[in-house]
Amino acid sequence: MDFGGRDKIDKTDRTPVATIATTATWNIPASRMKAGRAHRVPLTQEAVAILQSLPRTESPYVFHAQRGGMLSDMTLSAVMRRMQEAEVKAGRAGFLDPVSKRPAVPHGLRSTFRQWAAEQGFPRDMAELALAHRVGDETERAYQRSDMLERRRDMMAAWAAFLRGEAGTGEKVVKLGAAG
Repeated sequence: MDFGGRDKIDKTDRTPVATIATTATWNIPASRMKAGRAHRVPLTQEAVAILQSLPRTESPYVFHAQRGGMLSDMTLSAVMRRMQEAEVKAGRAGFLDPVSKRPAVPHGLRSTFRQWAAEQGFPRDMAELALAHRVGDETERAYQRSDMLERRRDMMAAWAAFLRGEAGTGEKVVKLGAAG
């Protein structure tokens, strides 16, 4: 699952799932962003469906540890490491970066998204905004203030189709399933 090019699970998010689902937008306050600027993430229907299907608990977090507390910063890294180990144990190469040949890491999800967006012809600025990067110099930002939310929503729908293997680009998408 990919929530709009995010490589970290926002373990401090206390936004009610119903609010996120109603707007199909994940609003991340400036206080939780590295650059100190609020960021809006347009969610696909699949992402909203996943959020709505999560069991309701007493935890104030959307994604929480087993006992309801905050997830560790290393949670996603640990999951990806276990997935890689299982692939190797099964005699497969696993999920390797095509250039470095090193196992995939969470930040690589952002790189994968950015490369895909470029190869699909999406505007550079739109892809950079999706990753919460600053675009342009101070003067340009004074005039171009939009975060292109609705255009990014279309881009994220195309990204979701690619992840489902429906993109028709001929590229290989590895389907992940439950172990067993």
